[in-house]
Amino acid sequence: MINIKSDSRKIKKGDIFVALDGINSNGSDYIKSAIERGASKVVTKSGKYSVCTINVDSPKEYLDKYLEEHYHKYLDEMTIIGITGTNGKTTTAYLIYQALNKLGKKCAYIGTIGFYMEKKVCNLPNTSVDTCDLYDLLIRSYDNGYKYIVLEASSQGLSYRRFDTIYFDYAIFTNLTQDHLDYHKTMENYALAKKELFKKLKPNGVGIINSDDDYHKYYITNNTVTYGINSGDYKIDNYKLSSNSTYITIKHNNNYYDFYYSLIGKYNIYNVLSCIALLMQMKYKYTEIKDIIKNLKNAPGRMDIIRYNNNSIIIDYAHTPDAMENVYKTVKPITKGSIITVFGCTGNRDRKKRPVMMQLALKYSDFVYVTSDDLHDESFVEIVKDMLENNQAKHYKIIQDRGMAIKEGFNKLNNDDVLLILGKGHEEAIIIKDKKIPFNDYNKVNELIKMKIEV
Repeated sequence: MINIKSDSRKIKKGDIFVALDGINSNGSDYIKSAIERGASKVVTKSGKYSVCTINVDSPKEYLDKYLEEHYHKYLDEMTIIGITGTNGKTTTAYLIYQALNKLGKKCAYIGTIGFYMEKKVCNLPNTSVDTCDLYDLLIRSYDNGYKYIVLEASSQGLSYRRFDTIYFDYAIFTNLTQDHLDYHKTMENYALAKKELFKKLKPNGVGIINSDDDYHKYYITNNTVTYGINSGDYKIDNYKLSSNSTYITIKHNNNYYDFYYSLIGKYNIYNVLSCIALLMQMKYKYTEIKDIIKNLKNAPGRMDIIRYNNNSIIIDYAHTPDAMENVYKTVKPITKGSIITVFGCTGNRDRKKRPVMMQLALKYSDFVYVTSDDLHDESFVEIVKDMLENNQAKHYKIIQDRGMAIKEGFNKLNNDDVLLILGKGHEEAIIIKDKKIPFNDYNKVNELIKMKIEV
């Protein structure tokens, strides 16, 4: 564990506390708490305290310099893979994490679904944790023999400069679609935030870019390879989708490579393809890659399928218009019966996407249950009002309690139907203001199935 912290709650005896200003906070407000917890030194812009005090113009610059001087000797021995994009970050990262471990490389994962080494170690508060927490995880991985790291780099994490002292061997861009515009305001600002990852490539680092995406040119560097279904250095020559597997042929340097795997959906072709492109760039042989690709699994909460009688219940993290449409386009062709959707929109986030998501749900579903997601500081009523803007459809019902909404959707299943539960995926709580109320979609479904069996 590193001995410098920017979160006073995580201070251990003898640590250094750096008073960084946050989005809605002043770091100096927490100096007293840090000292009470055992900080031996504080770094701040001004002031004199009961422990060794260092006044600097920029505590952030002090922190970055300290981290580089004390810990980069470890990071220099590691292969660090960063992934950014609106959708697909978690699945792509999790595929790479599995693949490298299957290939005999001890690889850790840091991202939306938590911190993994051999297995899940813990949950994380954000997709991209703060700089000190990130270093803690990196050094912890190193100390446990994990010299390969795959991590998700969110646009906000990049904007907050959490990766300023991290240098990447590989950087992957998945796609850019509408999300986080409450923060970035414009798609260009959003695209430019993600570009910061590619500025952190090592001198011999490689960028791996989805060339089918409209924004791909933002991320082209001097050492870039591309991938895609329609274009790219690694291009899909042919593919075949089914309800439980996918077959693809990749063309690269005028050679053709066949792969078979269990993930479903056209959108997952991009996730798997970026993983294959990375492994080929790392000089693994086709036969090695082919053998491990067929055994890779989805990340938790990504198209998790639970069979109930002859129905399917699918839990997915989809919380953007693009992600939702990808799920529907995967499920619709293979559904014989009805599609029932349970979903809500997140509070304190881009309001413009709410009616778009509602229209998609109504377009592809036979019935929709509108329910709560993380409300944060907004009211459920206001969120639903946005969702129903200009709506003329009638095939929906509003149930604020997410558990009750899932129960009604579950009870509506009849014959060869699909129940889609979207937005929360792997998450284990619903956030309302500053409270986390324990709740997990998967657990709720299993509870309902158990009750049916016991009746």
